[in-house]
Amino acid sequence: CENTRDLKEIKRMEEFLGPQSEYNEEEEERKYYRRKRLGVIKNVIAASVGAMIVYSVYMGLLQMQLILHYDVTYREVKYSNLGLEDIDHKMLMGINVTPIISLLYTPVLIRFLGTKWMMFLASGIYALFVSTNYWERYYTLVPSAVAIGVAIVPFWASLGNYITRMAQQYYEYVNYKEEHVQEQKKLPKGACHRYIIVFQSVFFIIFHLSFVFAEFPMCFVLNGYLHENEHTLCNVKYCGANISGIIPGFNTTVLTNLPRSMLLIMVESGLMGFAFLAMIIFLMLCGAAYRPTEEIDLRSIGWGNIFQLPFKHLRDYRLRLLCPFFIYSGFEMLFAVSGFSLSYGVCNLGLKKLWLLIVVYGLSCSVFSSLSLCLLRLPRWVCLVSGAVVHVVLLVALMVWSFPSKNPEYQGALLTISVLWGLGTALNKTGISTLLGMLYAEEKERLDFVYTIYHWWQAIAIFIVYLWSNLPMRAKLSILLATLLLASYCYWVMERRLAKDVRPRLPRIPRPRHKVTSHIVWWISPQWINLASQRLD
Repeated sequence: CENTRDLKEIKRMEEFLGPQSEYNEEEEERKYYRRKRLGVIKNVIAASVGAMIVYSVYMGLLQMQLILHYDVTYREVKYSNLGLEDIDHKMLMGINVTPIISLLYTPVLIRFLGTKWMMFLASGIYALFVSTNYWERYYTLVPSAVAIGVAIVPFWASLGNYITRMAQQYYEYVNYKEEHVQEQKKLPKGACHRYIIVFQSVFFIIFHLSFVFAEFPMCFVLNGYLHENEHTLCNVKYCGANISGIIPGFNTTVLTNLPRSMLLIMVESGLMGFAFLAMIIFLMLCGAAYRPTEEIDLRSIGWGNIFQLPFKHLRDYRLRLLCPFFIYSGFEMLFAVSGFSLSYGVCNLGLKKLWLLIVVYGLSCSVFSSLSLCLLRLPRWVCLVSGAVVHVVLLVALMVWSFPSKNPEYQGALLTISVLWGLGTALNKTGISTLLGMLYAEEKERLDFVYTIYHWWQAIAIFIVYLWSNLPMRAKLSILLATLLLASYCYWVMERRLAKDVRPRLPRIPRPRHKVTSHIVWWISPQWINLASQRLD
């Protein structure tokens, strides 16, 4: 009986340890890579939602803060001796001027922290900016604004790099049986382009909703405290192309009565909660952009080389010829939310309708970002050229359009222009990011440098827009139109060179140098080995 029991136990153990008849290795591998692909999609959506929340909070708070600080009564009653106007001026300088030097440190930060952790850290800096509004002083607002200026380019370079890397990973998980994927070799030319197009489109569809959510504090809180148009626009005579500055003659008292401090604290606390939510999304839901070994290789080329490589990449004629488009990308977005919305929209419809113009623009950007999916079937130049044509027509129309203030019948025309400008913005933003991803899809070790250059030029353009605020409107529109025409010509030259198969001059990236310098190596040096052997003898 005991032998029989032992034999049964042995047989049961053999069945347990032996090959399982139900186990299908190929099926399990297929399920594993399906989970990996779903994880990549989750990463793209999480990064998009996190960026959307960060900029919704940032733009909504900044808009509310600038409107409150613009009102003379608010400044004198609440902060009579602080000089809020001067603080706001220096705060905007910190946000717009600091990114000029970002080319010096952005690649170093991204390589040192990693793409995911750079996004997390930058979202934390935006949350810091929100927290400083609880105590509005020079020593809180200005340093936090400078910190945002430091973080803007690394944040956007990391996002562009991250979305493109997710497209590359998705291709690898779809084609996991291919030899070049298993051996981690360079991807074939054009292999992951369709995934780059889809992921960049998804990112901008979600991100552009930030313009909509940013208007919630204005729409639901601040609008109830604003004066009617008869008061705020009483000295404004004309709007549009004939004016100089933003809105000449706009009343300096825009609030009927001051919002309660507790109400403002509640709004800021809600924004603070969403800022923390964005940080948690980046931390918990976004996976790593690179494998651990790839992260080590990216850092191991030497910090001096990492510092120099963005400048060396400017030798690439593709990036040089795309620089005018990078600059125009910064021009047109800031002009839409400040120049057109204020000098054409608020100047005629009043401050209470500002939220409507921005919401229409944001929804238009979000909806029309899906048009970049047409690149799955059409040539890649269609997106950028179509956006440029739309904006050329609008710029020419705006240059000749001047009208008297306080005319509600122009509301439909203004909203139509907002929709069309959003169409051009969507095609421009998705087109540039997708184009860069497609041009450098096989060079994953160069992506952070490429997106750093793109967003650095964009930051310089935003700084120029900040400087030209007092210029005549026709001068601003002329600069925009000239930049766009130059950008379109340079892009045509770039595509022509690529069609002729002119090889770009890419800087050589050094091979990783893995240094083994540790205390263990020092302890087993030859001198200590000799000393240990003498003691043993």
